[in-house]
Amino acid sequence: MNSFFKKIIVDRVRRKYRQSLGESNKDQRSFKKQVTDLEVEISHEIHDVFYIFIGVLAAAFGLNGFLLPSSFIDGGVTGISLIVRELTNIPLSILIFVLNLPFVILAYYAISKKFAISSAVGIFLLALAVHFIPFPTITNDKILIAAFGGFFLGLGIGMAIRGGAIIDGTEVLAIYISRKSSLTVGNVILLFNILIFLTAVYIFSTEIALYAILTYFSASKTVDFVIDGIEEFIGVTIISEKNEDVRKAIIHKMGRGCTILKGQRGYSPDNSPLKNIDVVYTVITRLEMSALKTEIDKIDQTAFIIMNSVKDTKGGMIKKKPLTKIKS
Repeated sequence: MNSFFKKIIVDRVRRKYRQSLGESNKDQRSFKKQVTDLEVEISHEIHDVFYIFIGVLAAAFGLNGFLLPSSFIDGGVTGISLIVRELTNIPLSILIFVLNLPFVILAYYAISKKFAISSAVGIFLLALAVHFIPFPTITNDKILIAAFGGFFLGLGIGMAIRGGAIIDGTEVLAIYISRKSSLTVGNVILLFNILIFLTAVYIFSTEIALYAILTYFSASKTVDFVIDGIEEFIGVTIISEKNEDVRKAIIHKMGRGCTILKGQRGYSPDNSPLKNIDVVYTVITRLEMSALKTEIDKIDQTAFIIMNSVKDTKGGMIKKKPLTKIKS
C-alpha cells in the first residue's frame, strides 16, 4: 500500500480507537495489534480490489473489442448472456447482471458472504464497463476474434478470481454441484458448456458453435495460466516463531485443519546448536490463499511461506467447510 495513504488510514484508525478508549488504561499492546490487523486487512483488500478492477476491464475489452461486434459467443453464463442478447436484443450489460444474480445468491450460501459480495460488485462493474466504455473493434478476422476475445475474457475471469471474486457464475455452480456429486469442478464446467455449444448449433449455426468452442478453450487456458486452475489445492508450509498463533488462526478463523512438523532451523553461522521449531503445514484451495496470507500477516509479517500445487486431496477438512470463510 502507498505509504502516504497507509499513514492517513492508520492515523484515522488510531484517533478513532483513542476516542473510544478515552482516558482508560487499556492494554496498549492490544491496541497496537488491532491497528496492525486493520492495516493488514485494508492492504489486502486494496490488492483484491485492484485484481477485480483489472479483471473487469480485461473482460469488458474482450467482449466489446472482439466478441460482440461479430456476434460471437463464449461458454458459461457470459455465453448464455450473448445468446439471449442475439435472440432478444436486450442489452448485454443487463443480461450479465441478471443472469449472474442467482449464482451470486448461491455463492452466498455455498461459499461465503464476503465472496458473494465481492462477486456481486465485480459483476456489476463488468455490466457498467460493457455498457459505458466504448472499446474499439480490434479486428474482423474470425480466428483472431475467437482467440483473443477468449484470451481477454479468460484474463478478466482469472484476475477476478485472484481478487477473491468471480465475474461469471459458472464456477459457483460447478463448486456447488461437485460437493453434491462425484463430478469434479472441471467436469461440471465442461458439461455446462457442452450444453451451451449444442444450443448454439441449434439456434445459430455449426460454424458459430465451432468458433465458440475455440473462444472457450482460449479463455479456459488463459484462466489456468492466470490462477493455475480454479479447483487447485495448495499445500502451504509456514515457518514462524509464532507458529502456535498461526495454527490457531488456521483452525479457528480459516476453518481448516493443519499438521505440525517438528523441525530445526538450519542456519547457524557460528556453529551454535540448531534451534528447534514447529513447522505448520496446511492444504487450502486457491480461492482461500489471499485470506490465509492476510491472517498470517496479522500474526507475523516475517513468516517464511512455501506454496506448492496439490493435484487432489482425500479426507481431512479441506471440503467440509465453505470456501474463503473467515470468522469476524
